[in-house]
Amino acid sequence: MYRGLWGKKIGMTQVFAGDKVVPVTVIDVDNWFITSIKTIENDGYSAVQVGRVKDKFVGSAFSPEWLKKPKQFFSALREIRLDEQSLDGLEVGRLMAADSIIAPGETVSAFGITKGCGFAGVVRRHRFRGPPASHGSMMGNRPGSIGNFSTQGKVIKGKKLPGQMGNRNRMVAGLEVVRVESDARVVLLKGSIPGKAGSLVFIRKSIG
Repeated sequence: MYRGLWGKKIGMTQVFAGDKVVPVTVIDVDNWFITSIKTIENDGYSAVQVGRVKDKFVGSAFSPEWLKKPKQFFSALREIRLDEQSLDGLEVGRLMAADSIIAPGETVSAFGITKGCGFAGVVRRHRFRGPPASHGSMMGNRPGSIGNFSTQGKVIKGKKLPGQMGNRNRMVAGLEVVRVESDARVVLLKGSIPGKAGSLVFIRKSIG
C-alpha cells in the first residue's frame, strides 16, 4: 500500500549476514504518526501525511490536540504516496510500522540531502590535482583558465569552478534491506546513503 517510509539516519555500523560482515546504515523509523489522509475525491491523489514527534513528546500517547498546533509537537511533516486507493487500516493517530511496509531482502532506494560543506574551492569540490608545489609556482589553489571566450567575456557552461559544496538532494538505488528490527524500530540498509547523522531520509520501495 505505502510506496515507502520516512526515517532519521543514525549512522553506519557492521552486522553479520550469514558468515559475512556487511556494512549497513541504521535508520530510525520510530515516532512517525499519521496526521492526515489524502483522497482522490478531496485532494486529487491518494497519500498519507505523517509527522515525526519532537523528542520531548516521545512516549506520549497521540492526542488530537497535536494536529491543531503541528509545529509545536512535530519536528517534521512529510507525505507518502499510496499505490492503492483503499484506505483500509489507515487511521489518523496511528503509529507507522516499518515491518508492515518493507521486509528483509527487498531492494529499495534512499533519498536524502547530502552533507553541506559550505563554499569550497575546486581542489576540494571537484578534486582537482592542484598546481605544482615547487619551482616557484604562484598559482595557489586557483582553478586556472576558465575558457577561450576572452573577447566575449563568457564562461563555458558547465565549467567546474568554486561554489557551494553539498546540500543537494540525492538518491541511491538498489539498496538491500538487511534487517527490520521491530522492537528497536530501526531499518538496516546495506551500504551508505546520502545525508549526515540526524538528517531525514526517505526509503522508497522498488517500482515494478
